Amino acid sequence: MNFWIAWQFLTIIPSPHHRERGSEDLGKSVIFFPMVGLFLGLVLFGLDYLLVLFLPSLLVNVLLVIALIILTGALHLDGFIDTCDGLALRSSTLDRLKVMSDSRVGGFGVVGGCCLIIAKFAALVALPPGLRATSLMLMPILGRWGMVYAISTFPLAKKEGMGWAIKQEANWKGLAVATAFSLIIGLVLLKWWGAMLMAALCLIILAFSKYLCSRFGGLTGDNYGAINEFAEVAVLILTFIVGELGGISWLS
Repeated sequence: MNFWIAWQFLTIIPSPHHRERGSEDLGKSVIFFPMVGLFLGLVLFGLDYLLVLFLPSLLVNVLLVIALIILTGALHLDGFIDTCDGLALRSSTLDRLKVMSDSRVGGFGVVGGCCLIIAKFAALVALPPGLRATSLMLMPILGRWGMVYAISTFPLAKKEGMGWAIKQEANWKGLAVATAFSLIIGLVLLKWWGAMLMAALCLIILAFSKYLCSRFGGLTGDNYGAINEFAEVAVLILTFIVGELGGISWLS
């Protein structure tokens, strides 16, 4: 049942086992985040396969970015935008947290969100054809694994809100399972390049999370969303680098 809790939280697609989620259920569902990411990756892969049959590639890339935003209810994008607003404030940690909690969007958040979408689109355009399908699969999986890693590893900035609810039941066992699942998918798709890519992503998320902790005194639910979005762009860029270094995937 915890898988469907993660499904309800991370997507707008109705669950066949809908139920009201409590804070305990939400925290226990973290282990399934990469599995939900696999479903999203399959959807992106299928859309890409169909759309390229009758649409130009640039338009397909735009539609894929939009599709991922819609499928997730812009949950992570909203967290990224709020995080950008908080980072822009040159004041105390408490003031930054208050800005992130504000329902209004600031100018820095708008600019940050636009830059993120442009970066994701440009990274999709730059992907080598032989690694495109692999990237579409890995991007949502490893993005959500990044959230599990951050949730399980870094302290909270405040003892309230969605982040607090998720953090309470998250533990190293869930991180180990989520990591093993994500690594296996990476190895299947990219062989040993998948392990290298995931190791590089781990370092990137570590650095980004530490930076956020230094600015907010810990992580919040919005920061988790920002980490997911940051990780997705990083996966696309890392996959491009893998291609430049000679990495291949059987999906090509």
